[in-house]
Amino acid sequence: MADALLRSPAALSTAPRRLPFLRPLGSFPSDASLQLKLGRKLRSDAAAAVLFARLPKRLSHPKVHAVVAEGGEKQDWWEKNAGPNMIDIHSTEDFISALSQAGDKLVVADFYGTWCASCRALYPKLCRIAEENPDVVFLKVNFDKNKPMCKRLNVRVLPYFHFYRGADGLLESFSCSLAKFKKLKEAIAKHSTDRCSIGPPVVVVELKELLEAPGSKDKPAGASPRS
Repeated sequence: MADALLRSPAALSTAPRRLPFLRPLGSFPSDASLQLKLGRKLRSDAAAAVLFARLPKRLSHPKVHAVVAEGGEKQDWWEKNAGPNMIDIHSTEDFISALSQAGDKLVVADFYGTWCASCRALYPKLCRIAEENPDVVFLKVNFDKNKPMCKRLNVRVLPYFHFYRGADGLLESFSCSLAKFKKLKEAIAKHSTDRCSIGPPVVVVELKELLEAPGSKDKPAGASPRS
């Protein structure tokens, strides 16, 4: 009876059809097809890896290039862009020798501190004005390395400037921050006019006497207030 019902056309028409989410056995990919797809995937991954390896490293790893001197050493801010008429002073002897060799030229002594923010801010403009005045000699005096001499010269505030010229000796001295840079330019223009000094540079003799005198108890220099 049951077999007859199953074989009847009515029973066949009401039998459950194949569910749509079930795939026929013949539709599954064969082993060869899977191996082919896997091989293509591996080849594409390998090609991507080779392409990434060939990319310029600067795109993914930017580098910071430090400013270096000719000898390959990193330059500090007070050493950068120094022109040929800017001389580093390392001792009292260097200072006196530079003034003596300058002859009748205007000499601008810049007293600075490596830790002084005002000195650092003023330095690029000082390099520029030195380039614009090649006949003026600029002496860069590091306060920390020349403390005894700086104190004898009454350098109490940084940055500080002295103006010397031949037989006229010390012409002017003052403190100058970035806000007062115009004063420095005006002093250079005023004292660098053409002239002939009569006699040897008296400043050399005066400085020797001053620097060889017994030490005085001057207060250490400090950074000039910003205005």
